[in-house]
Amino acid sequence: MNNHTLQQMTLENIARACGGTYVGEDTLRGSEITGAVIDSRQVEPGYLYIPIRGERVDGHRFIPDVFEKGALAVLSEEPLENPAGPYILVASSEQALKDIAEFYRSTLAIKIIGITGSVGKTSTKEMISAVLEQKYNVLKTEGNFNNEIGLPLTILRIRREHEAAVVEMGISEFGEMHRIAKVAKPDICVMTNIGQCHLENLIDRDGVLRAKSEIFDFLKPDGHIVLNGNDDKLITVSEAHGVKPIFYHVEDGTAPAADITYEVTADEIENKGLRGLNAVLHFPEEDCQIHEPIPGVHNVYNACAAACVGRIMGLTNEEICEGISHAKTIAGRTNLITVGELLVIDDCYNANPVSMKASLDVLAQADGRKIAVLGDMGELGENECEMHYEVGKYAANQGVDVLFCCGTLSEELAKGAQRGHTQVMYFKTLDKMMLALVPYLRNGDNVLVKASHFMEFSKVVEAICKAWEE
Repeated sequence: MNNHTLQQMTLENIARACGGTYVGEDTLRGSEITGAVIDSRQVEPGYLYIPIRGERVDGHRFIPDVFEKGALAVLSEEPLENPAGPYILVASSEQALKDIAEFYRSTLAIKIIGITGSVGKTSTKEMISAVLEQKYNVLKTEGNFNNEIGLPLTILRIRREHEAAVVEMGISEFGEMHRIAKVAKPDICVMTNIGQCHLENLIDRDGVLRAKSEIFDFLKPDGHIVLNGNDDKLITVSEAHGVKPIFYHVEDGTAPAADITYEVTADEIENKGLRGLNAVLHFPEEDCQIHEPIPGVHNVYNACAAACVGRIMGLTNEEICEGISHAKTIAGRTNLITVGELLVIDDCYNANPVSMKASLDVLAQADGRKIAVLGDMGELGENECEMHYEVGKYAANQGVDVLFCCGTLSEELAKGAQRGHTQVMYFKTLDKMMLALVPYLRNGDNVLVKASHFMEFSKVVEAICKAWEE
């Protein structure tokens, strides 16, 4: 057996797992795949290629190419004429992907930590991974691979050397979390908060809680639940399928709940601005001083969540605090980029009212001119205009010197910011905004770039960096 193959992932087992029909040489039925992808450009020898029908491109058209690259087999929603290798005929490639990943998960002894919540999933994932890496070989979600396609692909990236996996689990509608939890079957469920995300489908925060609580549907009987004890909705969760949650709490001026015992608490928070923060973590046995290199007081919550997971996974308090000190940001998530004498806060991966305000809090700590480049926030439901207006108001109150914004809803954001001393520049399109923004910047400026992913504000970061590197 090839050491690089996925154990028990033979073509015969894969076909059985997804209810497909194997078509090809019988001698290959027992062959194990070496990986599985939906992007034909990522195919390597021995891989299973899973073609997805998208709005613009049908992955089936690349089937001949992947066989040339050495793919062991492919899935297909239609019979293939003279294929260059075996294939598995399925009704739906997307459903088959989930079924295959679910089967693969059943063969693994690895502990999986599933993270959900309205805000902070990615930064919490990074923090938990940094802590667990003090003791384990950890696989973690890459990019935005946290939905019904991304989560199964993340599971299929787990290899024999991995000892723990930290996976994001994002949703936008009821039932979706149930479907991805069925694939991941997490050993530890972490919920960061219940906010105002995807309200067009989930209606209100109670709906968000119900939808995200579907993560508990496939929690293992000996599993663990880690919840933010500062969140008024999460503290109402007393148990799920017989598992009692572990809570953490951050001193933020509100009193801890009297009827909850906290595994980890944090206080004495010292904000060091863009250099991160210091705090004291209180464990049942001792107190530990921590330094967190990521800016933003909200990241203390991520540290507490990571500390709870670390304790469940058998790390010492010293290892936990050391891991926290090594946490890093990733592109698009409060990622600090210094270009020349300009500081860019790249936070353009996604946005909602809570994360917008948290990013503005980070910008407010900077020395020099504070420039916010903001765009539309998606999926906020019927109160979306009011929410954009409130963020604009918040930007002005936080002392933002100049606000650049574009997008249909951001016209409300601009209106909210037209108060105090904030200079507001509103544009209908991204291109027009960038033409005005780049030459406007000067040495010593601090620039926050943030909007929902569909606004493509990564182009703004690229344009600024390109201009200032020249």
